[in-house]
Amino acid sequence: MKPDHWPSDEGGPLVSWDDMGAGAPTVIALAQVCAKALARDNRPLPELSPEARAILSAARDRGVIEIRGTNNAFNSIERFLSVCIDLDGEHTLVLRSREDPTVTVRFLDAFRELCAARLAMHHLYREFSLTTTGFELARTIDAKEVEALLALGYEV
Repeated sequence: MKPDHWPSDEGGPLVSWDDMGAGAPTVIALAQVCAKALARDNRPLPELSPEARAILSAARDRGVIEIRGTNNAFNSIERFLSVCIDLDGEHTLVLRSREDPTVTVRFLDAFRELCAARLAMHHLYREFSLTTTGFELARTIDAKEVEALLALGYEV
């Protein structure tokens, strides 16, 4: 038997079973990290992981990032939420490995870093973008520095 809603430990909104199947709790958490970071003062930027720098570099032109998952893949690793970067309006870079779950998780953690550092902001549902500071920093990263990391993902 599946419950209609999962209770919130902190009195926040309840999450339905269907929302959980769409990754809503994680997306909501990332949106909250973005919102809290944007509301803070302008602290110095932290040192970013190589994966966070790779996300910035890949998003340098359009700045559009989505957190996507698919709940109908047979392979559980392919159902994981992943960072997806809109490269040019027609192509998306999916930062997920079909074989190694640690790759997917490392990029999700790296995206959380970007949110906490005020380099990404939430818009609607699964959609995020770079902030002005995010765009500026992204354009300083040498593509060769992150080439091997970005090769861990795949284009669709």
